[in-house]
Amino acid sequence: MHDIKFIRDNAEAFDNGRRRRNLAPLSESLFALDDERRAAIAALQAAQERRNAASKEIGLAMREKDAARAEALKAEVAKLKEDFPQLEQKEREASAALDKALSEIPNTPLEQVPEGKDEHDNVEVLLWGEPRKFDFTPKEHFDIGEGLKLMDFESAAKLSGARFVVNKGGIARLERALAQFMLDLHTGAHGYTEVAPPLLVRDDAMFGTAQLPKFRDDQFSVTAGRGDGQSEEPASEYWLVPTAEVPLTNLVRESILDESQLPLRFTAGTYCFRAEAGAAGRDTRGMIRQHQFYKVELVSITTPEQSLEEHERMTGCAEKVLQLLELPYRKVTLCTGDMGFASQKTYDLEVWLPGQGKYREISSCSVCGDFQARRMNARFRPAEGKATRFVHTLNGSGVAVGRALVAVLENYQEADGSVTVPTVLRPYMGGLERIAAAR
Repeated sequence: MHDIKFIRDNAEAFDNGRRRRNLAPLSESLFALDDERRAAIAALQAAQERRNAASKEIGLAMREKDAARAEALKAEVAKLKEDFPQLEQKEREASAALDKALSEIPNTPLEQVPEGKDEHDNVEVLLWGEPRKFDFTPKEHFDIGEGLKLMDFESAAKLSGARFVVNKGGIARLERALAQFMLDLHTGAHGYTEVAPPLLVRDDAMFGTAQLPKFRDDQFSVTAGRGDGQSEEPASEYWLVPTAEVPLTNLVRESILDESQLPLRFTAGTYCFRAEAGAAGRDTRGMIRQHQFYKVELVSITTPEQSLEEHERMTGCAEKVLQLLELPYRKVTLCTGDMGFASQKTYDLEVWLPGQGKYREISSCSVCGDFQARRMNARFRPAEGKATRFVHTLNGSGVAVGRALVAVLENYQEADGSVTVPTVLRPYMGGLERIAAAR
């Protein structure tokens, strides 16, 4: 979330950041909202000050036995008290209007982020691995899974509708093995603390990481209650997490950390839930874009001075997963027109899918600066004992387990329809080297 004081002091830089995101300037309209807020605050303060002054004057008038003046002052105080609710309401509405406008503005991209309109303007910075040369036409993952009778979209549709899958046998175990491998790598080699967070969160948590209010239509909400109107307890509203970034980042909400505690590094393997409201007609078959999927998330909380270095480190941790799985991938810097709402800079890792014959996103690693911290009121106290500062937050997929499963199936498929298990996963598969068709 942006700071209106910073925008007032840096209006040109703020509007230029919007221009780089292909958005219109906004500082002047924000100033108008802020002027209304300031005027409302000033009017309320003036009324409070006049009430206090008049109250003192009443005592003086009474001591001087000036009854007429005392009565006039009492009437003035009564009128001021009568006006307070309206003045307070006007101040609340003006402040809420400004807060709403600020909450819907995306983060300002760093100067080093390339300008562009969409994914076609992203910049490749690394190409790793050599795509396998097949002596047969490689299949897409859903054809492989259905051929093995271990991936069932028809049953999932009966249970839950479109964009769900039932994985069975060796494929189900492979998905679990991928998640455990990633968590062991990030906790053991990369120094992240594993967390098992709630998958249901409240509005404040979703607001803190900027899923709300901008992306409300992309989320799943649930209500806890009897549903018969007889319960004395009010129904509780929750959101299903679209990513573990939400609970992990909000672990530091409304906190003041010591600088010595930073950086904090958290990881979690969780199911994630997304309505995919803006994805109609895209990836309707298979596991690329589902309403429910499993993902290993990485979150870091740092000082402002640490965040850019941490961004490189976090991306490297995600890359290590793909390297150990021996999956070819490319690393791209997202352009200003393709980066996420809360991001200052994002690297995407795109894994090679031979069945599709192209690279597809499997991880996004973003540095958000203090954008989320302001929304969460997450701060730290510098070692020198100066005033508190907002932390910087980072998040990344380490990596999307479902898409990693897709990548393994397609890159390790064999001509007979079986799938070779990557060497690094075999200890998690009980030594199994090959997944064959179910009988």
